[in-house]
This record gives sequence, C-alpha cells and structure tokens, in this order.
Amino acid sequence: MDFIKQALDFFLHLDKYLGGIIQSYGALTYGILFLIIFCETGLVVTPILPGDSLLFAAGTFASGGSLNIVLLYLLVLIAALAGDNLNYWIGRYLGAKVFQQKKPGLFNKQYLDRTHVFYEKHGSKAVIFGQFIPIIRTFVPFVAGIGKMNYSNFFALNLTAVLLWTTLFTWGGYFFGNLPGVHEHFHYIVLAIVVISVLPIVYELLKPKTETKKKKR
Repeated sequence: MDFIKQALDFFLHLDKYLGGIIQSYGALTYGILFLIIFCETGLVVTPILPGDSLLFAAGTFASGGSLNIVLLYLLVLIAALAGDNLNYWIGRYLGAKVFQQKKPGLFNKQYLDRTHVFYEKHGSKAVIFGQFIPIIRTFVPFVAGIGKMNYSNFFALNLTAVLLWTTLFTWGGYFFGNLPGVHEHFHYIVLAIVVISVLPIVYELLKPKTETKKKKR
C-alpha cells in the first residue's frame, strides 16, 4: 500500500521530484531521463514508468532554463527510438516463447494479450497509435516483433510515432508548462495527461461488454 502511495505521489508531483534530481545531479539528469525513457519503451518488464508526463515535466524545466531543450529533445527521441527497436527484436526472437508459457515470469501475460488484440485490430497503425497509450506503448513493438512485421515498415512507422510523441509532450511542456495556470496546478495537468492517455485502454476494455449488452436487447 505504501508503494502505491509513493508511486502516485511521484506521478502527481513529477515537477517536484524532477527538480530535486536536477539540483542533485546536474548534467547527469540527461542520462537519467534517457535511461527512464529507454527502459519504458525498450524493456517489456517496465511498462509503468512515467513517459508522457515525464517528457512534459522535463520540457517545463527546459523552459525555465534548467535543461537545454534541444539536447533534451534529441536525447529522449533517441532513447525512445532505440528502446522501441530493441523491444521489436526481443519480441522477434523471444516473444513467441513468452506467449507459450503459462507463467511468463516477469512478463505480464495480461498486458501482452491486450496489446496483441489491439495490434490485431489496428494492424500497422497500432505502432503509431500505441505510442501514445501507456503500457500499450511498451508492448506494441514487442508484439510487432512476435508477428514478424517487416522491419523496414516497422521502423518507418515507429520513427513517425516517436517523432510525434516526443515532439508533442517535450515541446508542449516547453511552451505551456510555465504558464501561470499550468505551473500552479501542475499535478492536475499530469493527472489529466495520464487519464487522457489511458482512455483508449478503458474504451477497448468496455467495448466488448457494451456490444454484448446491445446483442442481448
């Protein structure tokens, strides 16, 4: 229970924690941010790391001069691109074995199954759409690898997705993060980003139940 409270506090007050990291580690903050984004996108076992809200918060600090926006943007772009592509190749060579296991260990089979359904429904578009959805973002490259999606197609779609994702949230934080209303209610903005990001997942989960009720009528 304490872990959940701490995690929730971290997510809602990313500005406070990121500010502390910048003060304590200075230029090493770039490396920390790179590592977090790389792990969230590249390692199937770390899907709950903050992505969208962290990019927005980092962009906000860049707006205040604590970070260099160009360097920040390039690093998170490379981190996300490298992470997604690593994830694709892990899925291509190891993913099928994970699906076959009844107890996949560190891999959350439920997340994998949901992403597989999402990928089957949206096809190649899932690579772009999935980049904006927490948890799904981590598993889409993995599932694309399992399905042996043509790598050239995957890379082109993934590059587009990563460019859109990092640009929207990093530069969004840079241009809007320090506005008086946004800065004073930063935790609400972070919460809104999280809620909006997970709405597609909620919709996909509720849709089958809604369709079943309609058929019964």
